[in-house]
Amino acid sequence: MEEKDIEKLLQSVRDGNTTIQDAVLELKKAPFEDMGFARPDIHRGLRQGTSEVIFGQGKTPEQILKISEKLIDNGQKSVLITRMYPEAADFFLANKADDLEFSYDKLSRIGIAGQQIEPGTGIGKIVVATGGTSDIPVAEEAAKTAEILGNKVVRLYDVGVSGIHRLLDNKAMDEIMSANAIIAIAGMEGALASVVGGLADCPVIAVPTSVGYGAAFGGLAALLSMLNSCASGVSVVNIDNGFGAGYLANMINKGFSQHLVD
Repeated sequence: MEEKDIEKLLQSVRDGNTTIQDAVLELKKAPFEDMGFARPDIHRGLRQGTSEVIFGQGKTPEQILKISEKLIDNGQKSVLITRMYPEAADFFLANKADDLEFSYDKLSRIGIAGQQIEPGTGIGKIVVATGGTSDIPVAEEAAKTAEILGNKVVRLYDVGVSGIHRLLDNKAMDEIMSANAIIAIAGMEGALASVVGGLADCPVIAVPTSVGYGAAFGGLAALLSMLNSCASGVSVVNIDNGFGAGYLANMINKGFSQHLVD
C-alpha cells in the first residue's frame, strides 16, 4: 500500500464511508517491499503485533545491512538480527549510517539495529533457566529476544538436575513461582524442563540444545525427552531455537499481563 492509498483510505474513514475496523483490516493487508534478494514484511508489526526479525544465518553481511536499513526506513524502531556471525557484525558497524545505533553480542550471536533494549524495564516476568553453562548461548538468544519485545527477563543459569539443590534454592524458587512464563533450556537428557514443569504454575517452554556426548545425537535425545515430559504445561520448540522460545514466551507474558490489566 503506497502513501497515496493510505491517504485515500484515511479520507474515506474521515468522510464516514469506511469504518475504522475496515481501515485497520486494509492496513493489515499492506504488502512487503521487493528488494530482489529479500521481501521485508514492512507491516508485520501492525498485523501481528511484533515487527519482522532477520535470521542472519545464510545471509551475506551486505544483505543483512540492507534489509535492516529498509525496515528502519519504513518506521521499525528496532531490528533484531539472530544467528549473526561476527564478520557480519563487523561489516554492519563499518558501513552503517552514523546515526544508526547497533550492538552485537558474540555469545548469543544477536545483533540489534536501531533503538536499543533496556534490560529489566519490560512488563511481567519471564524466567530463562539453563541446565548448564554450555546452554547459555541459546539462553541468551531467548532472553534478548524477549527483552527487545518488551518483557522483563530474569536469568537462572546452571541450575540443572545434576545439582538440583541449585534449582530448589529459595531465591530461584521465588523467581520460578512468580513468573508468567518460563523457558527451560537444557542439553544432555533434557530433564530440566520436566522438573521445572512440576514446580511452576505457569507455561514452561522447553528448549533442547545440541549440548551433550555422542548419544545425545546433537540435541535429539533432549528433544525426545522434553516431548515425552510427564509434567503438565510444558511445550517444546526446536533444537537450539532460543529465538522461538523467547518469541512464544513474549506472547504468553503479554497476554497474561493484558488479562491482569483488563
